[in-house]
Parts: sequence; structure tokens; C-alpha cells
Amino acid sequence: MAKLDANVFITRRIPQPGIDMVTEAVSRVDVNPHDRVLTREELLEGVRGRDAVLCLLTDAIDGEVLDAAKGCKIFANYAVGYNNIDVEAATARGVAVSNTPGVLTDATADLTWTLLMSAARRIVEGDQFTRAGKFHGWSPMLFLGGDISGRTLGIIGAGRIGTAVALRSRGFRMRVLYHDKMQNEALEQAVGAERVSLDTLLNQSDFVSVHVNLDDTTRHLIGARELGLMKPTAYLINSSRGPVIDEVALVEALKGGEIAGAGLDVFEDEPALKPGLAELPNVVIPPHLGSATIGTRTKMATLAARNLVSMLRGEQPPNIVNPEVL
Repeated sequence: MAKLDANVFITRRIPQPGIDMVTEAVSRVDVNPHDRVLTREELLEGVRGRDAVLCLLTDAIDGEVLDAAKGCKIFANYAVGYNNIDVEAATARGVAVSNTPGVLTDATADLTWTLLMSAARRIVEGDQFTRAGKFHGWSPMLFLGGDISGRTLGIIGAGRIGTAVALRSRGFRMRVLYHDKMQNEALEQAVGAERVSLDTLLNQSDFVSVHVNLDDTTRHLIGARELGLMKPTAYLINSSRGPVIDEVALVEALKGGEIAGAGLDVFEDEPALKPGLAELPNVVIPPHLGSATIGTRTKMATLAARNLVSMLRGEQPPNIVNPEVL
């Protein structure tokens, strides 16, 4: 198939198969040569005159960027979330927006359990203790953590990832509670999950795992009041979006022993952390690794590329967010 006469910008290097899909399909492709997020000025200049842009969750795509990219047909986001893009502004300008759902469900669910188990069993603390040469032999009171098997798991947001996390609890014989706008009958049948109010879930769960999209209704969904409802022996896990949790309130809750611990893969002002968070021993804080497996990131790259190329060919992208622009 002949190459499309099109000019594409990729805002940061992604796994090579995705770049290859685009370069094989279009006549010109430029990739950000720096392994970092573009500055605002670099982003504005980079999108100018492009027919399509493959962007990342770390790129803020607002009206100014969309205007700089006048004539652009699609911003293909390399992420399942797209709160970095002003979709309403894009739609008003006739620009398609796409994302990469589905392919990162298992990787993110696995990472969620990694956070849960690491926080409960104090793995990071223990690892640092041993590396520092402080381990002088087994002790009956050394790094006692929380039990997992037979405990209650609370899922806030029972979509693809929340469901996948809940299903993994079967091996631990856990009671599962979930809070969602919609009933999840499949989850109820699979693990006997109970749909409850948010307050009930927080009050009864030993582990609270958050899996919601970020919008005006979920920003600071978990704040001081909600943390106060949790058991002092409970753990809070977040692999969704950082601003869903009031990070300042969480720091205070962890300092004051309101909850036992937390595992966070995302942060409110990412990559910055709220003051005091990094110094707390009872929180596990990897650098946003939810989808960070070779297979998953490669699938994300090829799906984003497929969305972009489909739009340039006059076809509907498989994962268009705003189909009304077509």
C-alpha cells in the first residue's frame, strides 16, 4: 500500500513497533528526540502543521495546542486515560481523540496486587533494612505486617481493571465489596462481590483499591473524611489517577496512624510528591509503572498507531473517544 502524504509528530519515543507502523504508513514522521516530556514551547512548535499527533498522558493538550495544530485530524493518546486532553475543545475544532483501552488491564491489575502485597507485608521497608546491613537474624516481632488471605477487599470502580483486580482475589479467599454507579453482575457471580455505598466499603474493607476515571466527580474522591472512615489496620491502593486522592490528607492519615499503609502508583501533582510523602515508611511509591511491561507498552504503541493511521486513511479509529467529529 502506498504511503499516505501526511505529516505526523510523536511527542516522545514509544516502543519501536508503534513507530514502525506509523513510518510505514505515512510520508513524514518526526519523533521527539529527547527522553523527556516536551516543554510547552516545544510542544506547541512540534504540533504545528501536523496532520496527526501521537501524544502521551504527560502532554497537556488544550485549546492553545489544538489551535497551534490547526488542520490536525487526530490526537492519538498513548494511554487508556485522556484527561490530559480537552476533548470538548478538540471536538469543537473537529479533531478526533483516541485512547488505548483494554490492552493494559492485566498489567495494571497485576501491579495493583504488587502494591497491595508490598504495602501489607512491608516488603520495601524490609528490603531497605536488609540492604543497610541491619538484618542480624530472624526475630518474632520483625516487620510484622497485615494479613491478606481471608480479609475484605474493597473495589472503588468496578470497570475493566477493578474487575480484574477483584477476580485475582479468589486465590486469597477474600470477601469482595465494590462501589460503582453500575451493577457488575459478572463480578458478583464470579466472587460473590457485594455492591455497597462508598462509606460502607471504606468502613468494612481491609484493603481499598481505587479504579475510577478522573473527572470533576472523582477529584479528591478520597479525602480526610473518607480516610477517617477506614479501619486503622486498612491499606489504601491507587493505580488509577493521582488526583482521585487528596494527597495532603493521605500524608496526615499515614502519619497519624489513621490507616496502616498505602500503595500509590500515581500522584496528585505527578511527578512531584506532596511534602512528607516520600519520608513515610508505610507507603509504597513506584514511579507510575501500571502498564510497564514490554508486552503491554508495545500493544499500547501499536494500538495508538492504528488509531492514528486509521483516521488518516479516512476510516474510524478503533478507539475514538469523540466519534461525533466523524
